[in-house]
Amino acid sequence: MVAPLRRVIVKRPSEAYVSAAKIAAEWRELGFTGPPDLARAEEEHAAFVALLQSSGAEVLYLPAAPETTLDSIYAHDPGLVTASGVVVFNLGKPARRGEGPALRKALDAWGTLVLGEVAPPATAEGGDILWVDANTLVAGRTYRTNASGVARIRELLSPLGVTVLEVGLPSWNGPGDLLHLLSLVSPVAEDLAVVYRRLLPIPLLELLEERGYRLLDVPDEEFAAMGPNVLALAPRRVVMLEGLPRTRALLEAAGCEVGVYTGQEISLKGGGGPTCLTRPLLRG
Repeated sequence: MVAPLRRVIVKRPSEAYVSAAKIAAEWRELGFTGPPDLARAEEEHAAFVALLQSSGAEVLYLPAAPETTLDSIYAHDPGLVTASGVVVFNLGKPARRGEGPALRKALDAWGTLVLGEVAPPATAEGGDILWVDANTLVAGRTYRTNASGVARIRELLSPLGVTVLEVGLPSWNGPGDLLHLLSLVSPVAEDLAVVYRRLLPIPLLELLEERGYRLLDVPDEEFAAMGPNVLALAPRRVVMLEGLPRTRALLEAAGCEVGVYTGQEISLKGGGGPTCLTRPLLRG
């Protein structure tokens, strides 16, 4: 999750939000805090993509798909990338169930190998998946990723020599709210991670400490604005939302180069930070 970013999938607001009519029809049901402004969202997203490209990454764009919603701008969730191909997910949020098939079509068009699928009744979302190292994956057991989903991920990855560990997350505000595992932790180097310790599962906290991670604690007042959601472009080179001065200061003090973006329309209203907006396809 921290090696130099080489190829990454995103989805433009024009393909996810599509139109003012679609926004008006969906934003409340999906739990957005307000209707995104499409024109401003396009500007924000273009600036965000420029940050990705500044690292040398090739950017691939998911096409519009009629079976997807505004949430599909968060391209991280419908799949998991392994060294042997992509695992396509059946998302836990019912309104997002069209995103897995849409990702599968795009991967086929790009000639990208698909390792397997998490199929109903199993569910999984990329926001609940954390690579601790190349051979250790942690799956958050949440309202979005069920026990069958974790079991299917383990079935697919065990032959690759990957150990899949399951950790439970708190209910938080119930199934209608969003608490992914990656809402609480972001690796930014092989030995450094940003965390919100108050909600981090103790077994995961212990695992990170055992593996030699130094943990940077996001302050309470920056948690709701997605302080723990930080995207590594390379070790100690990161992208985060603007308006998080204390978390940014922690990163910079730890030797990180920090790029920031404005995300009022593409992040804050929909509850998805820079990691959520991207599905890294190739690192190294």
